[in-house]
Amino acid sequence: MKLDRLEQILERAASRRITVIGDLMLDEFVWGKVGRISPEAPVPVVEVTGESFYPGGAANVARNLREFVDRVAVIGMLGKDRSGLQLRELLAEQNIDTSSTIEDESFCTIVKTRIIALHQQVVRVDREKILTPSSAHVAMVVAAVQDSLKETDAIIFEDYGKGFVTTELVAQIAREAAAAGKTVAADPNPRHSVDWRGVTVVKPNRAEAFLAAGIPWRDADEAPTKDTDLEHAGKALLKKWETQYVLITLGEHGMMLFRQNEAPHYIRTKARQVFDVSGAGDTAIALFTLGLVCGATPIEAAEIANHGSAVVVSKLGTATVTRDELIASFREDSKNA
Repeated sequence: MKLDRLEQILERAASRRITVIGDLMLDEFVWGKVGRISPEAPVPVVEVTGESFYPGGAANVARNLREFVDRVAVIGMLGKDRSGLQLRELLAEQNIDTSSTIEDESFCTIVKTRIIALHQQVVRVDREKILTPSSAHVAMVVAAVQDSLKETDAIIFEDYGKGFVTTELVAQIAREAAAAGKTVAADPNPRHSVDWRGVTVVKPNRAEAFLAAGIPWRDADEAPTKDTDLEHAGKALLKKWETQYVLITLGEHGMMLFRQNEAPHYIRTKARQVFDVSGAGDTAIALFTLGLVCGATPIEAAEIANHGSAVVVSKLGTATVTRDELIASFREDSKNA
């Protein structure tokens, strides 16, 4: 894609409105250094030098969008605890709308703590409670979406398998959004069975795609364009989910876009260095959806998502990509072409 075409697409972004629905998390990063092994057990002792907190899960998808879009809303479940308050404050600082997010006293806000030493993740500690929304909660979310649907350009379901995204919730919202001509995207989780029929695009990674398609897993030992199992998975999911597009992310190998009645399209990776893959999938679904609602073709949207993901994995922590970084990535790619 030429730079002037990219800039034309991105110029439309600020005026768009996108709602993200899914599992909300607080990402905590504990930074330190390892100087010795514990005398109590054969494990490293991390001397803490700092801490960072970021919106995670569905909140990180919203954070990625906020780099480009003026109006972003996020809907999910938070506990009435310190972590929930902290996550709300982080989102408020970035002007991300949380007014329709549900607070539940019986729910503990999900926190993922990553301990990093010398640019390496030593361990991750998860504090979470799987809680499916009640019928009353589903009704509240559906009503909130209905109230803003006229002004909304796209809805993204971000499923981290923590219970908030259910078939009941997806079916009600996707049906109304599709009838209103809105783009609906989904980032699925392999441990959580959700019927995605009726959405515009679903973005699994390779392992998730194989599992959803019922194809036995095997490592990718061939070029993606020659990976017949990958092609079978993509085509099977187009049929199973009755969706317009399936975008399968392939890690260091890029992405493969599947479309109805079209040949698969391979997008080679743009990543030049990889420090941390945390949140790369969040960036991919955010920017692919953004591209679609800004008038990009599906292939152009996939290129934008691929470049954005490449920038994010070159950073430590739950990161986002800025407009300038995205343009710089395309500019560098054009120089190397």
